[in-house]
Amino acid sequence: MTMTVKLAPALEQGLRQRSAALGRPASELIREALQVYLDATPAPTSAYELGRDVFGKYRGSADLASHRKALLAQTWDEKQARRAPKPRRG
Repeated sequence: MTMTVKLAPALEQGLRQRSAALGRPASELIREALQVYLDATPAPTSAYELGRDVFGKYRGSADLASHRKALLAQTWDEKQARRAPKPRRG
C-alpha cells in the first residue's frame, strides 16, 4: 500500500539526514518506526470493554426507548407543576 504523509519541515529534514547517514531509504525508516510503534502500543479495545465496569451498574426502566415520549411528557409535567406559582393568601 502506498500512503502520503505530511511531515513538519523539521521532521522531514531529520528523516532525510538520518536516511542519508544510514544509507537507507526514508520509506524503510518510516516502516520500521511505524512497526515499533504498533508493537509497543496496545490495540484499542471495543466499546464493550471500555464500558464493562458501568454496564448494568445503573438500574431503571427497561423500556425507556419504546416509551420515551410518554416519559418525557411526564417529566415535563412534573417539572412544570413544581414551578407553578403558588396561590397568594391575603
